[in-house]
Amino acid sequence: MDERSNTPEEQQRIERHVCSTVAHLAPLYNQSGEDRADSVLDGYPNTRTIVDALKILIDSMIPGRMTHTDVDPRELGLFLLRRLSEAWRLLRPEFERAIPFRWKGAAAVMEGAPSPVDPRPESFAAMGAFYDRLPAVRQLVIEDIRAAYEGDPAALTFAEVQLAYPGLLAVVSHRLAHELYRLDVPIVPRIMSEWTHSKTGVDINPGAEIGHGLFIDHATGVVIGETCKIGNNVKLYQGVTLGARSFPLDAQGRPIKHIKRHPTVEDDVVIYSNATILGGDTVIGKGSTIGGNVFILDSVPPNSFVASKHPELHIKRGKEE
Repeated sequence: MDERSNTPEEQQRIERHVCSTVAHLAPLYNQSGEDRADSVLDGYPNTRTIVDALKILIDSMIPGRMTHTDVDPRELGLFLLRRLSEAWRLLRPEFERAIPFRWKGAAAVMEGAPSPVDPRPESFAAMGAFYDRLPAVRQLVIEDIRAAYEGDPAALTFAEVQLAYPGLLAVVSHRLAHELYRLDVPIVPRIMSEWTHSKTGVDINPGAEIGHGLFIDHATGVVIGETCKIGNNVKLYQGVTLGARSFPLDAQGRPIKHIKRHPTVEDDVVIYSNATILGGDTVIGKGSTIGGNVFILDSVPPNSFVASKHPELHIKRGKEE
């Protein structure tokens, strides 16, 4: 039986119960947290629309990754014109919805927080600045593709890297989200990064600064924090964490925002699987190799090799047949 077969008396009981629940539930949506600064009634950005736009932007950076449309090289300009116009149509209104959150919540109590502005012209300005950066993002993506191809002997073609590698998808998505982070567009870049996290298993905060030629091999389980700085030609394996060791709190007991909490990884570093590196003062020096399963809280000089001591193995031989 389903609810459509309820008697009139049962239906009235259901409606009374639902109405009572709504009466108690609705007031709780007028605030988010104790500061009561973010109201759901203000209108949040649409997560589905943002993700749809991100997919189009990724497809513009690496054509064919997100769609199955064949692109005639002679019509590449037309393809990009259509895709980028569609992404603009989707994203610009979401920027307008997001921009008021610059001065809400934690931002409202931060020293030097921006003053409110008209979000509509600001959204157009942010979109224009973002699109101006897309050629530079594409140039970085080319180097990321090359780094993956040259860094993985299993990569037989550039097309394989572009169409199949989750690490590349994570890096391309991050480079797009990072540009919005730099433009101080709230919420939108984090929605993008969390979609990428769910899609690839790679969690890169959009604030992380990443140089050219990053290769994340196997991808799954990699975590890169907001204030992390990664140099050029760095290679990470699965399960690597570049995280925070600790963070100071303000007078209200809340974490202080925008301070260096995550490590710096200099150029030409290789970090093997399941290594954990923590702390804003921690620097992994240029040309170093970090072995798997190590736990690092202190800086490492350039051209170092860091490995944990192998545990002693006990092998019990089976009976010979």
